[in-house]
Amino acid sequence: MRHEDIWRAIDALAAEHGLSASGLARRAGLDATAFNPSKRTGVDGRARWPSTESVAKVLGATGTGFEAFASLVTGAPALSRGGRGPIARRIPLIGLAQAGGEGFFDDGGYPVGGGWDEISVPDVPDPNAYALEISGESMEPVFRDGDVVIVSPGAPVRRGDRVVVRTRQGEVMAKELLRQSARRVELASLNPAHPNYTFDLAELAWMHRIIWATQ
Repeated sequence: MRHEDIWRAIDALAAEHGLSASGLARRAGLDATAFNPSKRTGVDGRARWPSTESVAKVLGATGTGFEAFASLVTGAPALSRGGRGPIARRIPLIGLAQAGGEGFFDDGGYPVGGGWDEISVPDVPDPNAYALEISGESMEPVFRDGDVVIVSPGAPVRRGDRVVVRTRQGEVMAKELLRQSARRVELASLNPAHPNYTFDLAELAWMHRIIWATQ
């Protein structure tokens, strides 16, 4: 378990229930600031972890089983109620190399049109989630040719997240978000042999978070 994985799982659980991190804390009977980003690192810079008690209260308040929470931490398929196997749904699938073409996304970055295939994946709460198949070697060693990434337009994006962005010029790429200001976005290439990119926000049509990958 990594510190960022635990906090990302808590954020994902909040999003599944239409809540902010503060709203999730309140529902669980905790202080509203318990899960704030400022509470995740101490004044000395050391990582602060949520307590077992706070996680237990969150799971109880949302009716979430520990196995389901663990799947948010690890990215593994979530189990159905009763543990009889993974929950699956079908979402649109297209090749990342094709995604820059016209007619696959609307202005908000949601999948549209009839050119999509479909793939069965573990349950994803975002109804607008879609999948992109990686081609080529430009994203190694993180993603390899044939890997499929699951993308959630509705998931919050934070520094360090892997994201898919589309520029106003129609280019679609998978990167890591290094930093975002009120005017600019800096993205790191997943392959260290490729350069990083910096865009004005006006140059990007949308940016969505990669929440899971099949590898």
